[in-house]
Order: sequence, then structure tokens, then C-alpha cells
Amino acid sequence: MTATTTPRPTGHPGYSQTMPRDPRSAAGARRLVRTALAAWAMEPLAEDAGLVITELVSNAALHSRLASIRVLVSRPEKGRVRLAVVDRSRRVPVVRRDFDGDGTRGRGMVLVDALSDHWGTEVYRWGKQVWAELTIDPAEADREADDPRGGPAAP
Repeated sequence: MTATTTPRPTGHPGYSQTMPRDPRSAAGARRLVRTALAAWAMEPLAEDAGLVITELVSNAALHSRLASIRVLVSRPEKGRVRLAVVDRSRRVPVVRRDFDGDGTRGRGMVLVDALSDHWGTEVYRWGKQVWAELTIDPAEADREADDPRGGPAAP
């Protein structure tokens, strides 16, 4: 797998990686997210961001049509991280509130909705990008601003 980085403190994308369309790719996606958060001194978001990217990758693995997906991690502004997964399905995810209590599927976007500040889908002619943004606590953001690691480092 190839990971790419863009050497700037904010912008799109900061980190990206093409991965197999497989639920097991969630582990690699979490590593990519942790790398970006550490480079940007945003480690307090790691747990929630790890859960969010796992759900986005799982959805893409389930619904996409091609053998690969693309995971993107960017920092659109200081104190905010955007996690995204690009796939070749145009099926837009929805937050389901009517799932069976014993079922193992259908809860992912409820979790994404609860853990992220906001999320959405950009539909393209050939597929879509599902993204979620998380914001660091303002006190943590002040520490981020003072941290010399403010820009991306190579993963």
C-alpha cells in the first residue's frame, strides 16, 4: 500500500492511502489516522477518530464495487480533523435509528453521528466520499498551537 503526505499544516489531503476493500483495512486506516493526529499534536482525538474511521471503512468495504478504497485524513483548519473514505458506490449512508437490538449491523453511522461534530457525503458520478470531522477541545487546541509538531510528518 502506498501512503502519501502533503507537507503543509492544514489543507486537503494531509494523509491518504489506498487500501483493499476489506473490513480488515480498518486497522491500517486507524494507523494512518493515529500518525496524522500525532504529527498534528491532536492525540486526544485518537480514540474517537479510530472508531469513526473504522465505521467509514467498514461501510465502504460492505457497499463499494471495486477492489480498493481510499482513506483520507486532513486538517481543514487548526483544531479540526477530517476523516474520509472514497469508494466506487453511489449509495449514500444514513443514520438508522430502527435497528434490531440483537443485530450486528446498522449501527455504524449512529456511532459516526455521535462522535463527530458533523459528517456528510459528497456524491460523484463514479462513487462518493463519506467524511466526518472531529474538533479538538479548545484547551487542547491551545496546546496544539504551541506544539512544534504543527505540520505533517512522514508516516
